[in-house]
Amino acid sequence: MTTPSQPKRLGFFTRLLDEGSAGERYRLAAEQIIHAERQGFDTAWVAQHHFHEAEGGLPSPFVFLAHVAAQTSKIRLGTGVVTLPLENPIRAAEDAVVFDLLSDNRLEVGVGTGGTPSSFTAFGLDSANRSEIYERALALVRDAWNGKPLEGGDSLYPAAPYLNDRVWQATFSTWGGVRAGKAGDGLMLSRTQPRPKDSPNATLPEIQHPIIDAYLEALSPGKAPRIMASRSLFVADRREDALRLAETGLRRVAKDFAAKGHVIPGDTLADLITALDTHVGTPEDVIESLSKDTTLPRVTDIVFQVHSVDPPHDDILRSIELIASEVAPALGWQRPLAKTEKRVALVR
Repeated sequence: MTTPSQPKRLGFFTRLLDEGSAGERYRLAAEQIIHAERQGFDTAWVAQHHFHEAEGGLPSPFVFLAHVAAQTSKIRLGTGVVTLPLENPIRAAEDAVVFDLLSDNRLEVGVGTGGTPSSFTAFGLDSANRSEIYERALALVRDAWNGKPLEGGDSLYPAAPYLNDRVWQATFSTWGGVRAGKAGDGLMLSRTQPRPKDSPNATLPEIQHPIIDAYLEALSPGKAPRIMASRSLFVADRREDALRLAETGLRRVAKDFAAKGHVIPGDTLADLITALDTHVGTPEDVIESLSKDTTLPRVTDIVFQVHSVDPPHDDILRSIELIASEVAPALGWQRPLAKTEKRVALVR
């Protein structure tokens, strides 16, 4: 099965991993999202991570996004994702409603089961129960938004049933695709994911096509699919600059993986790029590389992140520009017209 043909949305994603203090990370990430809006990006997404500086720098996504919303006006702002099992679902529902109202209804709500086992322990939970906790929490969030009476008789103020149409579920599995499809939610696909033990050399599209198939099969007839593919992408004006920065970042990640017992086959830069599902180079290089990703024609949203290259801030800003001007249009994205451009188009 394929998705209906429709214009793609372009997104920017960050885990807030720039070099510097936490405050500096927040400042730089905000600048990157503001820059993405200026370049015409449709969406921006931030990850939530508790405790682990090297994995992500943001435990409170709604607070950060409220700061960004005050400095932007059009770009839609999403959580990618809220680790729902580690949240009080009523408080998460309340924060989402307040943020959406203050941002002029620009919130996209990505949720997932994520989090490292030690994070669950810190919150007094068992990570082995994460799926059960997640499903219970998501059901409670939905009920709260719908204004249903909660335990004790109170109901959420203000209610926001429309937010149920903006939920995205992240998953690595076909079962997760079924769950998102049955709920009528969006499907969030990762930039990389573990390979099955029986298929260690499987490509990312080979792993993710069955998830898309399961999602579309479970989706109610007439319900428009929402499928997001996140991809690791770093673009530079010169190939040698892109590869130099990529080698620094990817070798750092490979070293961390090795320390945790993971094995990355091969040791050349090309091996690392392949193993970590990274697209890097000039616009021409990455257009060619991305054209081999057979997942992308099936998605409605393409979201790019610079992890795990993690180049300096100025290089990220330039990559954002090159994505908007050269790469994304080659993948089916159309830059939104400014109001003045729309008026001219109508006159013509």
